Amino acid sequence: MIDIKVAKEALKKYVKNYDITNPQIALKISHIERVSKISKDMAISLKLSEEDIQLAELIGLLHDIGRFEQIKRYNTFVDRFSINHAELAIEILFDNGLIREFIKDEKYDKIIKLAIINHNKDKNNITEGLSEKELLHVKLIRDSDKTDIIYLLTIEDKKTVWETNNLEDEKISEEIYREFIEDKNINYKKIKNHVDLLVAHFAYVFDFNYNYGLKIIYENKYYNKIYNRFKFKEKSTKDKFENIMNIINKYMKERIKEKI
Repeated sequence: MIDIKVAKEALKKYVKNYDITNPQIALKISHIERVSKISKDMAISLKLSEEDIQLAELIGLLHDIGRFEQIKRYNTFVDRFSINHAELAIEILFDNGLIREFIKDEKYDKIIKLAIINHNKDKNNITEGLSEKELLHVKLIRDSDKTDIIYLLTIEDKKTVWETNNLEDEKISEEIYREFIEDKNINYKKIKNHVDLLVAHFAYVFDFNYNYGLKIIYENKYYNKIYNRFKFKEKSTKDKFENIMNIINKYMKERIKEKI
């Protein structure tokens, strides 16, 4: 049995271990709450069973629980400079037994683990051999997470999100730009600076499984709002981002029209 009220109270209790006045901690608390809501609403839109709706909402609450300890230990959200936050979440929830504070029933443990461990993976490296139900929840959390990340990039403090005040001075790496244009998939190991990470955020648009989140992003013009937050000083970066925006808007318009 899944009791979302119990899970929400468990999350409130857990985050008390951290400094909620820290902007990065506060960002993750609000992010988790929104992702849980998006996951629930997306599951409803797909006409899933009540069990899957509740499970999607629960996974939304749990997917980023590793972020709090990551910030405490390393003062960064960047996994390659610290630790894989999904793997840390598994350690905290399952190795340390915290999961039983959120849900007593062990029935869903495997699906929860798989959804969390795959939510931040490159789309080409998703765990193979998943059952239909397991893959469903992996897709739901991946879409929900990206939907809210793109939203928060429109409103959150730039330094808190990108961990720099100099992003507008940087140049997009040629390899990252090529990957966006040709592969539609960014290899995070090749990211060299903060503006490359911004390009990776824009590339999220190509990794949506369902139309639900993509439609929210398109109708609210989230990518346009992110783009308009910056005045890039490097002409090459400015030109590249203009092209990136054209590609994104064309892609979203065509895909949403195709799905209606």
